[in-house]
Amino acid sequence: MEIGMEALYTFLRSRNIPEENIIKLRDDKIDVSVIELMDDRALAVYIPAYGDRIAARKFCSEYQRKVLSEDPISFTINVTSDAGENGETVEATLKFTYVEKYPDEPPLWEVHSQENLENNDMDDILTLLQQQAEENLGMVMIFTLVTAVQEKLNEIVDLMKNRQEEEKLRQEREAEEAEKVAFQGTVVTIENFLAWKANFELEMAEMRRTKQREEEQSGKTKLTGKQLFETDRNLDTSDIQFLEDAGNNVEVDESLFQDIEDLDLEDDDPDFDPLEMGSDED
Repeated sequence: MEIGMEALYTFLRSRNIPEENIIKLRDDKIDVSVIELMDDRALAVYIPAYGDRIAARKFCSEYQRKVLSEDPISFTINVTSDAGENGETVEATLKFTYVEKYPDEPPLWEVHSQENLENNDMDDILTLLQQQAEENLGMVMIFTLVTAVQEKLNEIVDLMKNRQEEEKLRQEREAEEAEKVAFQGTVVTIENFLAWKANFELEMAEMRRTKQREEEQSGKTKLTGKQLFETDRNLDTSDIQFLEDAGNNVEVDESLFQDIEDLDLEDDDPDFDPLEMGSDED
């Protein structure tokens, strides 16, 4: 049997609540513990008169206090957030245990299980429960506590959306920066150019020393141009021989030089001004 159903129904009959209303409470399995979770609008469906609802709540509170002094009652309530834009939800199963002096003292609670919540979210929920319990001492508060957790879960879903958007933007920025770096390469500064130049010169010097050692070890030494001509006189006419072998004979027209002695190349005209050339009006 649900908690205090018969005792509750007997009390309601004593206040002349219609029997059909009591039957509806029974069919919907609304007992003393459930009434505490109902807001006034929901309870009005079963108990129309406001005064009867106040009396019923007081009866439930006193009844539970009496029962709790003998056997504390524990129960769990599953709270699920509204779905986000992509259907994501979070949920928590809260376990409450009444204490003997409830509601003058808050009930005990714990997060019995959860889905999609992070550790800091759990801490926030427990802090919220403590805050709400302190604000509602002396009043039945389970409904208030559950409603507060429900709103908190909805906030967490909204934060999840913001976190996802921020993570997406962060990844896009990183990809853009990586692409920019790959496109631009390394920015040349005086410092890194001088460092590169020093390393390059060291590498080139090492390559020359290595090559020289290899040539010395093989007995071959590279001769300079002068040394090549001194050791091989055929190089004096090698270019001419190359042109002849290729069929490129150079012919000179001697007639172009027959009258060269008639040219007055030694007597310079002291009055000659190259700037006046082509300026004659004749």
